[in-house]
Amino acid sequence: MNKYYFLGIGGIGMSALAKYLFEGGNMVMGYDKTPSPITSQLIDLGIDVLFDDSVSTLPKEYRLKDTQIVYTPAVPQDHPQLVFFIDQGNQIKKRAMVLGEITKHTLLFAIAGTHGKTTTASFLTHYFAHLNLEFTAFLGGIMNEYQSNLIQKGKRYSIVEADEYDRSFLQLFPDYACITSMGSDHLDIYGNYENMKEAFEQFSERVIHKVVVAQSVEMEGYRYAVEEKADYYAKAIRVEGSGYRFDLVSPTQTHKDIYLKAMGRHNLSNAIGALAILDLGGLPLEKALASLATFKGIHRRMEVFSLQNKMVVDDYAHHPEEINAVLKTISEFYPNRRNMVVFQPHLFSRTRDLMDGFVKVLSQFDEIVLMDIYPAREEPIAGISSDILLEMIQHKNKRKILDEDFRATIVNSEADLVLVLGAGDIGNQIQKLKKIA
Repeated sequence: MNKYYFLGIGGIGMSALAKYLFEGGNMVMGYDKTPSPITSQLIDLGIDVLFDDSVSTLPKEYRLKDTQIVYTPAVPQDHPQLVFFIDQGNQIKKRAMVLGEITKHTLLFAIAGTHGKTTTASFLTHYFAHLNLEFTAFLGGIMNEYQSNLIQKGKRYSIVEADEYDRSFLQLFPDYACITSMGSDHLDIYGNYENMKEAFEQFSERVIHKVVVAQSVEMEGYRYAVEEKADYYAKAIRVEGSGYRFDLVSPTQTHKDIYLKAMGRHNLSNAIGALAILDLGGLPLEKALASLATFKGIHRRMEVFSLQNKMVVDDYAHHPEEINAVLKTISEFYPNRRNMVVFQPHLFSRTRDLMDGFVKVLSQFDEIVLMDIYPAREEPIAGISSDILLEMIQHKNKRKILDEDFRATIVNSEADLVLVLGAGDIGNQIQKLKKIA
């Protein structure tokens, strides 16, 4: 039994790792900045979580040198507890390194990409479960079917999200990999797109067997697409209910009349990417196809619920390309509804680097509501704010609101389709809203 202390334990990737180690019989405790549904779940499991960063709050047994420290790059280097453990000489590792060590001796399926990682990894998890394989999945979202981001059914295979932030995915040892997308992001780390692309190429070179890439990704590998010829692609696509019916073309045959229970062409693409890596990994593709009709989705990924006379779509989208994918989806499934977007930008640096993209995509909604930027790990950047973004959007129906106005803004809107988008604490606001739905 080892002893672990997590700095940033409430992060979606950190919490999955903490659960895994705790359920493996280790002593696990952690710190996070604020309480959240994730920290509540950890506490319910029996993992103590501190919300005070002072060293004095640490229990005596965790202040010892044998405590192994796991931290996320989002934790500042001057964090008092981190400084204490560094000075004391504790073993200190980033989350990605620990994840790499845990999964190194399993058959590892890794999903990378600036968008689509969580959904693609969740589809793959769903297929593995349907096929009764012995696997553990570490996910960046909560699968509705399991109400968890850690799914454990054995240790022969591992499914992980290969996170490009801080070059974390270069700590993994994948047997098979899927790259879903490669748009500009995390420029606070990479500086420019070319540096980010180079990191993805380095990740690809680490893959032992085969790599599958989305058609739009400028890299070598087996390719997958929607309505474009590729090694794996969907054709004859038609909307049906809350999903699609389509034919899947693989390198060996055409699989007819498959039903996917998920809205959005981007989700259809994610489902095909997961099928491609499954097939390339030598697992039975045809047997997995039936499970597409029973996929229950992921928390805050195109989740739809009713509120009074309105339809509300809740999604984690926080990048212009992701917002555009959501917009395309509602245009396809709900073309005649008046829409309103409530968007909370995530990170000052992302808002700065992708400002023009945000302006372009947000301008296409019928009604635009912005909230203050969610800073996460960052300090404010001069001249970058939601007010500046709002000013740049040329639209007659736009405004910014405070947190306390969130519910009233949605309830009183003339729109009958409301989209709530963002990766910050807007997720907590939507949970409160669901309670009155």
